[in-house]
Amino acid sequence: MPNAARFGHLPWLLLSLLILIGDRLTKVIAEGSLAMYQRVQVIPGYFDWTLAYNTGAAFSFLADAAGWQRWFFAAIAVIVSAVLVVWLKRLKPQETLLAVALAMVLGGALGNLYDRVVLGHVVDFILVHWQDRWLFPAFNLADTFITLGAILLALDMFRGDKSAKEAAR
Repeated sequence: MPNAARFGHLPWLLLSLLILIGDRLTKVIAEGSLAMYQRVQVIPGYFDWTLAYNTGAAFSFLADAAGWQRWFFAAIAVIVSAVLVVWLKRLKPQETLLAVALAMVLGGALGNLYDRVVLGHVVDFILVHWQDRWLFPAFNLADTFITLGAILLALDMFRGDKSAKEAAR
């Protein structure tokens, strides 16, 4: 397949695009349906919808900074996204799990990048808690796919390590 070798796993960019679209759609719905910090119970005692804006990074890191963090985190997201696209292109045909993981991280990164650049903050709306204690700060679909992608990257790393050991035998 000459095209497969030429494009690597770039077709997985469609997954990234679907994640980006889903992320934007859910954020638009959340902003149109919820007042700031309003909590709507989905599963009482465990899961709520809420609307929150995050000007920082994960866990609101640097949210209280003077505004420079918006462009700093946007620049990081652009650089990481470019690296992920190049990495996808260079993957071997059998590295499908890694391609899915990279596509998930890329889609999530682009979703939050859009928010940072266009809105000036990331829109969060999912709140997981237990007995009114937050287990995590509010998050969004992009964060979910970044996390799932990172988990798949770790699984792929451990799987790859096992394959290398078996090949050495």
